[in-house]
This record gives sequence, structure tokens and C-alpha cells, in this order.
Amino acid sequence: MSVPKELYNLKFSEYLESLKILYLVDDNFKTICDEYCSSMIKTEKYKKKFEKYFQHKLEAENLAKELEEEILIYLIRNG
Repeated sequence: MSVPKELYNLKFSEYLESLKILYLVDDNFKTICDEYCSSMIKTEKYKKKFEKYFQHKLEAENLAKELEEEILIYLIRNG
């Protein structure tokens, strides 16, 4: 059983050796670490989804603005 990669970060770097040992021998600590890793993985997943959907939202907004201008121009010319 190895330490999850999510625990290898700057916040824990000072305590890496203790972290490795505790993770392997202390079930309560391991549970906390596993929950933390799960939360970090979910956070990354949702961050990527948010960025993807935010980009789609921006594209849709830009298209709507362009079409709005075209509609106004059409109405002015033909109204």
C-alpha cells in the first residue's frame, strides 16, 4: 500500500516522512488522508467541468450577442 499522490504537495512536504509512516500504521490517519484525496480528486474533476462549461457559456453568450446585433440591423433595414 503506497501513499496517494495527492498527499505529495507543498503543504505536507515538510512532514513527508511522518506522513508516509502514519499513513501505513494509523488507520484513523489513513482514513482522513483517503477522504482528503477523494475530495481533491473531486475538486479537480469539477474544476475541469466548470472550465469546460464556462467556455461553452462564453461562446453561447458571444453568439447570442452577435445574433442580437444581426436581428437589430435586419429590423432597422427592413422595418
